[in-house]
Amino acid sequence: MQEDRVKSLFKKPAVRSAMIFVISYALFLVLWIGIKDNYSRALTGVATYFITAVKDVDLHETTVKKDVITVSFIPKRHRANVIIDIDVVASSYTFNAPLSFAIMAAFYPFLKKKRVYIEVLSILLIVHILYVFSSEGEKLTGLMVDRGYEETGKLKTAFWQFFWGFVDNMMIRFEPFLLGAYLYFRRDK
Repeated sequence: MQEDRVKSLFKKPAVRSAMIFVISYALFLVLWIGIKDNYSRALTGVATYFITAVKDVDLHETTVKKDVITVSFIPKRHRANVIIDIDVVASSYTFNAPLSFAIMAAFYPFLKKKRVYIEVLSILLIVHILYVFSSEGEKLTGLMVDRGYEETGKLKTAFWQFFWGFVDNMMIRFEPFLLGAYLYFRRDK
């Protein structure tokens, strides 16, 4: 009788989902440690491409030291001896990824349309690219205004500070819950 209760307990979707979550979190954590550096380098490259299109800078070089990716920019107007280094700490925006993947795995029993995972992974990539883009933009704006390479503008500075602050404090911190909510509302009823 006790054995039947245990078997029936494991047939419940919520229990199966919880078990999938716990097991997949451990697996994704181990896997993520191995691929995080390559992932963060690629995303930093994409975000840096976009920031050079928006700001008046060219990419000089990118160097990697453990968890920190240093991106060096040259302002287009002052090509001579001016290099601005911006540090991007990969773990600042990738720390929630294993948790996000585990939440995605936990929703597997509830989703019939698996293309939702492509949508969720796209959201995750966009959030991470926005983090690097807004971080580089905020730091570049501050440094370039301080050094006189860019016109002083309170609105411009406030925009970049707000944009980076919003992405850092709202989107990155709540990323797993945002993805979980998206999966919950996209589940098949």
